[in-house]
Amino acid sequence: MKIATWNINSVRLRAPIVVQFMREEAPDIICLQETKVIDELFPRDVFEAEGYEHIHVSGMKSYNGVCIFSRVPFKKTEIHNRVGKNDCRHISVSVKGFDLHNLYIPAGGDEPDRKINEKFGHKLDFIAEMTEFFAANYSNKKNVITLGDFNIAPREHDVWSSKQLRKVVSHTDIEKEELGKMYSSIEWQDAIRHFVPDEEKCYSWWSYRNRDWKKSNRGRRLDHIWVTPPLASKLKSYKILNAYRDLEKPSDHVPVMIELAL
Repeated sequence: MKIATWNINSVRLRAPIVVQFMREEAPDIICLQETKVIDELFPRDVFEAEGYEHIHVSGMKSYNGVCIFSRVPFKKTEIHNRVGKNDCRHISVSVKGFDLHNLYIPAGGDEPDRKINEKFGHKLDFIAEMTEFFAANYSNKKNVITLGDFNIAPREHDVWSSKQLRKVVSHTDIEKEELGKMYSSIEWQDAIRHFVPDEEKCYSWWSYRNRDWKKSNRGRRLDHIWVTPPLASKLKSYKILNAYRDLEKPSDHVPVMIELAL
């Protein structure tokens, strides 16, 4: 089974490249973030025509929004409101064999100080609540996947320069520490770093501000797929599809995908 995550930065604007991805890579399940559309206007028919008949969405106008497309039926779907906000950042489904959580963790603004930046506080609180949620609802023996745009590049080589970005939101010590607690909650395994050694650079996002993203290659690995220990042994392969950053009107994120032997 192939499972993918992608911050699409407007699903209506970029529906054609999502369809291209569906046709070229044939994932069984696709999780999108930043869909930026209310549920009533979500372009379901476009994706149903590609064979993704099972769609779970939670969206709002212009901001945030998450969805899950699947070729396999859902046994259960849920929408979760986090930190007292109804801002469309966490949905989950159960399918045969595992539970799947799609997350869009808040970006956190520009200043890494919750005293002066409410957005940063929101980010840290969101992660803390997810840590508690996973610990309370699962164990490390359950088959669970969580993925999405976590807006944090936690490891040294998940960024182009750990030294220069240490005080930049997405790679600060406090963010890495809090995400580490979430990672430890049920002994999550980083599915991409399962294949890519820690000393190797690995990115999934390149800023629009870089005129030639490929030449400068100042990327960050903000998009993650974590699996619990029973699923880690079933990991077969991974892909980070950098070519999608070169398409016309691309997202600043690219698809990240794993294959599991289920």
